[in-house]
Amino acid sequence: MARQFDVVIERDEEGFYVASVPQLPGCHTDATSLDDLMVEIREAIELCLEVEGQEPSSLEFVGIQRVTIAA
Repeated sequence: MARQFDVVIERDEEGFYVASVPQLPGCHTDATSLDDLMVEIREAIELCLEVEGQEPSSLEFVGIQRVTIAA
């Protein structure tokens, strides 16, 4: 059975790409390229599903909004 997961991708201050899966809390990884990141996050998702032994939460991805505040 194929499942789909939303992956949030960011880049940190050192230039690494960081991926996390909101439906699977604690499921994240990083890599130096987007191609490597996609391989790594697929492996991380499989491991999280195997270890957790539970169904992922049923969050529906809506979007991302950037908010700026004066600090």
